[in-house]
Amino acid sequence: MYVFKAAVVGAGTMGGEIAQVIAAAGLDVVLKDVDKKFVDQGLEKAQQVTQGQLAGLVKKEKITQEQADRQQKEIVGRIGGTTGYEGFGDVDFVIEAVPEKMQIKQSVFEELDAVTPGHAILASNTSALSVSEMGEATSRPDKVCGFHFFYPASVMRLIEVIEGIETSEDTMQSALNFAQQIRKQPIRCAEAPGFVVNRILNSAVSEIWKVRDEEDIPVEEVDKLVTDSKAAPMGPFFLGDLLGLDTVLHVAVHLRESLGDRFYVSPKMKELVEAGNLGQKTGKGFYEHGN
Repeated sequence: MYVFKAAVVGAGTMGGEIAQVIAAAGLDVVLKDVDKKFVDQGLEKAQQVTQGQLAGLVKKEKITQEQADRQQKEIVGRIGGTTGYEGFGDVDFVIEAVPEKMQIKQSVFEELDAVTPGHAILASNTSALSVSEMGEATSRPDKVCGFHFFYPASVMRLIEVIEGIETSEDTMQSALNFAQQIRKQPIRCAEAPGFVVNRILNSAVSEIWKVRDEEDIPVEEVDKLVTDSKAAPMGPFFLGDLLGLDTVLHVAVHLRESLGDRFYVSPKMKELVEAGNLGQKTGKGFYEHGN
């Protein structure tokens, strides 16, 4: 199946960038959230990302400023914002990017099942939850799969395409093709705890969390050691703030419950989340973030 039009549900940390990625690939996309404020924030994020990408091309003299202005208008113009399900009647592929809570995701999938055409693939940007359970909320579990982007979605090329228990081979192949259509590199994986990337990443990062907690080392010092050694482009604590500590904690807890104590859950992170300090999106996490 070729995708002519897509939709993204959830205009938060990832949603706006995912919509921008799709629009930049030449496709019309609908961006939905429950509140116009969030939709506007997602659209603004898409506009900022597009502007930054095109400014980089102008600086490298690959395009002129006039071409950049025209492309900016075209890309942003392909994204429609909504708080309802207008425009979902002719979509081919939907990406759900709402908070990592199964009850919320199942509710969204039930709604999508009712408002999208029967051929449409319903995909989740989940980083850890069961795709099969989401599929149970629909009448088409064979057309439900995982489609996990990485932060920032506008830069990171990898997408995990996750196969649920009832996901059909046609759905998997269409999802893999769509990932390439939007200029990403897909990897196919089974529905296992943490999938591929988070399972590998957390096995290493949880050791860093554990040492920091046991020795009470300032997070700034740990992050600096990681970046200075070029082990990663940014430290794990700053990255956690950008991703959202609630999401990071959820993945850590899920992996520990599924795979045992070799996956560490930081009490300090749990304390921050319980206090509502989720990182960049709330202004405070391991770091203070300006508005």
